[in-house]
Amino acid sequence: MQRIRLRYTKRGRLRFTSHRDFQRAFERALRRAEVPMAYSAGFTPHPKVSYANAAPTGTGSEAEYLEIALTEPRDPERLRALLDESLPDGLDVVEAVEARTSGLADRLTASVWELRLDGVGPEDARRAVDAFNAAETVEVQRLTKNGVRTFDARSAVAGLESAETHASQPDASVGSTGAADAALLAGPTDQPCAILRLVVRHVTPAVRPDDVLSGLRAVADLAPPVPAAVTRLAQGLFDVETGTVTDPLAPDREAAATEPQPAGATAAATAPA
Repeated sequence: MQRIRLRYTKRGRLRFTSHRDFQRAFERALRRAEVPMAYSAGFTPHPKVSYANAAPTGTGSEAEYLEIALTEPRDPERLRALLDESLPDGLDVVEAVEARTSGLADRLTASVWELRLDGVGPEDARRAVDAFNAAETVEVQRLTKNGVRTFDARSAVAGLESAETHASQPDASVGSTGAADAALLAGPTDQPCAILRLVVRHVTPAVRPDDVLSGLRAVADLAPPVPAAVTRLAQGLFDVETGTVTDPLAPDREAAATEPQPAGATAAATAPA
């Protein structure tokens, strides 16, 4: 059984799809691409797909990961192209590698997020970021299925900074189609726009970008006039020394580069999918 790890995106209006919506779309794509999937045993067999740390509904992402199990070997890049063609625009499979190491989920310990705050000035954003970083704890509340929960949003944040700011460019993925298209044609507005770069560790309870925004409101009264546009840029292992998040698929690529190919493996791997 061959295991393939994929990186996919959620872009544009597809950021509003739920994880369950994506699961249905992806399983349809597997059937369209005629991928030789391995199935679970039991009364209701289902394709062996392992999803890891999906982004919240409403947020975009450039770094979502999953792993599939096949009954026959396939070339990862050919498989990636077939799946990408079978998914709607915005759900794009951008990378595929053969799994040659264990523990993909264990390597997803932190995420890098970009938070676009339309209507927020640069000075206000920097002031709020400085106040958040200076605080030892920032308590926020979140409504859960068990009621309102209070927790510290500061301890999970490994980095928060105000990036380059610019005039606001309307986001075509937010709001109604007609209004968004009209705003996009109008070009940049005179409204300020602050960009925040957030690095957050994956802890329990999970701290999400909206929790950090709640924390900014609590410590500095920062309240954007419109909902923030949030995009995950990367996720992987957090490097404490550099403060960066490393590529979780790099160990598989390195293993593939150093592992000798057995006789006949190349021909089998390039069989049409």
